[in-house]
Amino acid sequence: MTTPDDAHATIPLALDGYTPLPPGKLASIATYLEMHEPPAPLREPTDVAFTLRAVPKPDLAWYRDLFRRIGEEYLWVSRLVIDDAALAAIIHHPDVETYVLEYEGRDEGLLEIDFRDAPTAELGFVGVTPALVGSGAGRFLMNRAMEHAWARKPARVMVHTCTLDHPAAIGFYMRAGFKPYARAVEVIDDPRLTGTIGRERAPQVPIIED
Repeated sequence: MTTPDDAHATIPLALDGYTPLPPGKLASIATYLEMHEPPAPLREPTDVAFTLRAVPKPDLAWYRDLFRRIGEEYLWVSRLVIDDAALAAIIHHPDVETYVLEYEGRDEGLLEIDFRDAPTAELGFVGVTPALVGSGAGRFLMNRAMEHAWARKPARVMVHTCTLDHPAAIGFYMRAGFKPYARAVEVIDDPRLTGTIGRERAPQVPIIED
């Protein structure tokens, strides 16, 4: 779990300047955000019908399909590269809650809340498919996330995002009541080069090959 109580205490601080990056790797800046009390809810749309459904012990194929549809344009890859046993150990854990946002009978959003590091609750993943970006679905989903996360009365709720995510992600989290408290550099294999995600995805991130 990438949920350090103090990210600076666990991640070595780098000197200013450039750090070499091997071919095939991607680097991003991860930002950790937190809140210590329930926030005011975001304004939700009143003319669109969204619903949220709990999914106990999600089917792994269903979960990966929804995860991919939501995140592949931002190179979400973490749940696509671990094996079935590792994925099940997370999303079938009794302290991990999974919800799906439904719109017009379709599964179009994912909310995962991780309580394993109590008294911290982490929004492991919160997102909607590209078709619903800008529709207000994100605000609906965040309000439900806050209701479910704070229902267990944690000491804090945290989330993290990175510069490969939607460019409005950090601003959205801050409007929802989160405050940044740490940053880190994350390096991963480019999933378009490993075949995990199609090469045509995330055109905003250039592919650099050896």
